[in-house]
Amino acid sequence: MTLSIRRRQAVSAGDFPADLHPLLCRILAARQVLCADDMALDMQRLHAPELLKGISTAVDLLQEHLSRQGRVLIVSDFDADGATSCALAMRALRSMGFKNIDYIVPNRFEYGYGLTPEIVMLAQQRSPDLIITVDNGISSIEGVDVANAFGIQVLITDHHLPGNVLPAAAAIINPNQVDCSFPSKALAGVGVIFYLMLALRARLRAHGWFTGQGLVEPNMAILLDLVALGTVADVVPLDRNNRVLVNEGLRRIRSGKACPGILALLEAGRRELNTISATDLGFAVGPRLNAAGRLDDMKLGIECLLADDMTAARAIASRLDQINEERKLIESQMRDQALESLQMMDLNAEKLPHGLCIYDRQWHQGVIGILASRIKDKIHRPVIAFADAVAVQEGVEESPDAEMKGSARSVPGLHVRDVLDTIATRNPGLISRFGGHAMAAGLSIKKTDYQRFSAAFAEQVSTLLNEDEMQAVIVSDGEISADQLTLTTAQLLRDHGPWGQNFPEPLFDGIFTIIQQRMLSGGKHLKLVVSPRHSNSVFDAIAFNVSAGVWPRHDISELQLVYRLDINEYRGTRNLQLMIEHLAPYDG
Repeated sequence: MTLSIRRRQAVSAGDFPADLHPLLCRILAARQVLCADDMALDMQRLHAPELLKGISTAVDLLQEHLSRQGRVLIVSDFDADGATSCALAMRALRSMGFKNIDYIVPNRFEYGYGLTPEIVMLAQQRSPDLIITVDNGISSIEGVDVANAFGIQVLITDHHLPGNVLPAAAAIINPNQVDCSFPSKALAGVGVIFYLMLALRARLRAHGWFTGQGLVEPNMAILLDLVALGTVADVVPLDRNNRVLVNEGLRRIRSGKACPGILALLEAGRRELNTISATDLGFAVGPRLNAAGRLDDMKLGIECLLADDMTAARAIASRLDQINEERKLIESQMRDQALESLQMMDLNAEKLPHGLCIYDRQWHQGVIGILASRIKDKIHRPVIAFADAVAVQEGVEESPDAEMKGSARSVPGLHVRDVLDTIATRNPGLISRFGGHAMAAGLSIKKTDYQRFSAAFAEQVSTLLNEDEMQAVIVSDGEISADQLTLTTAQLLRDHGPWGQNFPEPLFDGIFTIIQQRMLSGGKHLKLVVSPRHSNSVFDAIAFNVSAGVWPRHDISELQLVYRLDINEYRGTRNLQLMIEHLAPYDG
């Protein structure tokens, strides 16, 4: 698969302070930040909680159960967004005086996603008066009906796209509901529950609850570390509202004011606390937390975030680190196997369908989402990776109703949840369950329907994506001069984050002369010393996960690089390092 580099279109200069670095002005303007006011990320810039549809009803419900100390049970999703949402709700509700509060998180291998009837049956054993879903529930129509039949009220907090029919819950908070006027549709699940807790605190304050109960009014800012982690880990778009939340959370983490669990996970990832960025949350903390839900039980991750002392948090973080190493090994084996199978079809050939489904009976259900993402990046078209919902045992006859679970990842220009919705509408009964976002979704189908679904998916995608949209493109902020390749520039860019989904970290491109090149131990990462063309300056650079059979290349002298600026800190010394996102021989 070929990859082309496209530079961002120049944007006329905005109304920035005169002393703001011209490079930063250029980068911010390309992201529609056009003045000093647009740059401000203080908490006063957050949208008001009352703009969320249904939030007053939800607060009424919580206030009622608090006044009579009803039993509250949180039902969490099993990813990092769900784990941070659950931990935040537990911490916030306890601080406001709830005494009978607990949580459950479905084991994905036994119960699947969301507030299913089976989960409600499990929850009912704890006799809750109120179930609060976090990061799930908007598609749980049957589960809510079962809860209602038991006399259990349900409060749904979610951010996933709703279907045409909503559950019959007592209250629903979701910025993506029809007629919800909340401006930011990009809130993660942890952002939704945080807003609900803000609104509840405001109501309790107005009614004199804290004074009357002799409680210290909770400072909701102490929960922003969890909001930042869940928002970044769920890869939701960093619109301004989310950037405010993440920025404030990062500030707290850098100052050491994070919960012990996050601090312990950062230690496990060998990250320096005072320089933590959104990238560190996304690549060091999020995967370790997610590993529990992928291979084991996300209760382990939630307990890490609920730990109140470092000794306990470190012990759990160490276990999560081990699980993450297991996850990486499983993922690597699955990826190699999938690529080997695709190689037979020729990755660059027209034989590949527009939308690709892949499956192997040995694949691990908890890792198929990552696998789909890796293959999607390789072939730049939508991919759904499937695994058996229940592992098939040797010598045991498989049920004709056996199900498969799929995890879909899409490319820009294709809303994958809408694709699944269309397929389900045109083929009643083909998809048992589905849900998700534009770029990622999950589904269940009968194993006997795999071939029929694969054909329907490929056909539907082919009507929506053209050949140009299936060409891999990396977007660059252009070239920068050698005298701008400095620690000062790198720090400037770091200070004006957070960067992330839909607010991408600056990438630059240019031609560089190779001074040195070698593979690091392990044979996956290429270490380079390079010099910008027509310059005597030299810089360290590194490219991760390159093909060992291709690199290093001693037959070439120049490279075209797409890279970002990074500060490598080792034993108190800080050096500029180019983090290579793409490299290719340059022949002039």
